[in-house]
Amino acid sequence: MSAENPDLAIAQAATLRPLTEIAEAAGIPLEALVPYGSTKAKVDVRAVPAPAADAPRAKLVLVSAMSPTPAGEGKSTTTVGLADAFSQKGLRTMVALREPALGPIMGIKGGATGGGHAQVVPMEDINLHFTGDFHAIQIANNTLAALVDNHIHQGNQLGIDPRRIQWKRVMDVNDRALRQIVVGLGGPTQGVPREDGFDIVVASEIMAILCLASDLADLQERIDRIVVGFTYDRSPVSVADLGVGGAITMLLKDALLPNLVQTLGGTPALVHGGPFANIAHGCNSLAATRLALSLSEITVTEAGFGSDLGAEKFLDIKSRLGGLTPDAAVVVATVRALKLHGGVAQKDLEREDVAAALAGTENLARHAENLRKFGLEPVIALNRFPSDTEAELDAILDWARQQGFHAALSEVWALGGDGGLAVADEVLAAIDSGQGPGFHPLYDPADGLEDSLRTLAREIYGADDVVLEGRAPAQLRMLQRNGWDTLPVCVAKTQYSFSDDPTLLGAPSGHVLHVRDLVPKIGAGFVVALTGAIMTMPGLPKEPAALRMGVTEAGDSVGLF
Repeated sequence: MSAENPDLAIAQAATLRPLTEIAEAAGIPLEALVPYGSTKAKVDVRAVPAPAADAPRAKLVLVSAMSPTPAGEGKSTTTVGLADAFSQKGLRTMVALREPALGPIMGIKGGATGGGHAQVVPMEDINLHFTGDFHAIQIANNTLAALVDNHIHQGNQLGIDPRRIQWKRVMDVNDRALRQIVVGLGGPTQGVPREDGFDIVVASEIMAILCLASDLADLQERIDRIVVGFTYDRSPVSVADLGVGGAITMLLKDALLPNLVQTLGGTPALVHGGPFANIAHGCNSLAATRLALSLSEITVTEAGFGSDLGAEKFLDIKSRLGGLTPDAAVVVATVRALKLHGGVAQKDLEREDVAAALAGTENLARHAENLRKFGLEPVIALNRFPSDTEAELDAILDWARQQGFHAALSEVWALGGDGGLAVADEVLAAIDSGQGPGFHPLYDPADGLEDSLRTLAREIYGADDVVLEGRAPAQLRMLQRNGWDTLPVCVAKTQYSFSDDPTLLGAPSGHVLHVRDLVPKIGAGFVVALTGAIMTMPGLPKEPAALRMGVTEAGDSVGLF
């Protein structure tokens, strides 16, 4: 095993079960499989029998986390290990995860397949091109952009104002040079010059739509509703107006099918869709979650970053639109993240500091209490890292139990499902306890966008109020004029703080949430609120992870985490 890349070495050394066995164990008929080689396949949901009308409802467990360090705290690892633990306990289990994006893979954060002995495999394939879903989303998005520009070049029958086009091109790599560009230069045959820009694929409305669509018909209806821009008299222009919804849907028809793989423990895993939680809604596809629920006794899924981002969006957007009813929520914590929020510098996080770890529990406590506001009973999973000391781990677990939280040590990276049994027991106890009033969203979108934002700011972020600045006030008037201000809100915000300032750690209160823009995503069914300095096209770090990557003569990847 490579000391530099233990996750990759563990994954490459694993002997995978034939995917047909995984499918059979999950209750997926072979005729529903669309194989991509022998270790991954798409699932034609239409060929999977519906569960019996009297079948017990599967339990849905959401995995979230405290505010992370830049390297992440092992939320996907915990999700996979917890699913394997439930499988070991004899429960028919499925795990539903997002697909990794190449931006963080080539950058700093790494992939999204878990780690150590708690991974979904084939890890290399999933972290790279997988079944081509991201490529399909990218080309569908950019085809629509080309069709918009072509419509203007060919006479602009709809009267689209080139200054008010809101549809951007995308690519699945962090590329700061493409954030703001000019297209159409070079004369009349090259199109109409205008300002443009790129987002990363995971921020695309196409990604959000794919992850929220119920079926192919719903996919096209949502695509038709996309607003690409506005006319000179400021009327919205949709994909339906352009008449190209069928073409865009056609490019996505295969990508809509969930992807079946397996965990190292042999648990069936659906890995599908991949919006980021800090700039999008941060959840895997509704189609995959529903399929997992129909096939299992317990489904474990995750939402990006903490309760203030992916979990809130899972509960207020995905669950609301998809009719999901989560039963419990896990909050992943680490000693190193607790020490960061307790005032320790990043370079010193591996030094023992029990007092700082306890000081950082104010961040963890707010995340746990946030989930209680949705009617869910939180379970704290303390994810063990090699630098953690017994004194630090014991102190945090004692604190959690004294505060009345279900809590357990998670050692799934080292032990796989065995290392998640204690967390699994706490999750089952939380479900069986019947604590809390039961799941409910936090706000009612019908009250208006400003009220929704204010509720999130006060109840989830600990802020006193919301300030609309920059383009946001004019955008709010536009949303109200078009009847879009009663859609759910998807807040794009730093993952490192409850505020919009990434340096404000711990559990800040009394601050103000600064909203600089409001962007309608009518096909997805929500409005994106851009806060602080958050960007929808990230950049690469000074020393990107790509510097360490390559292939052997046999074609095996090296340097992939």
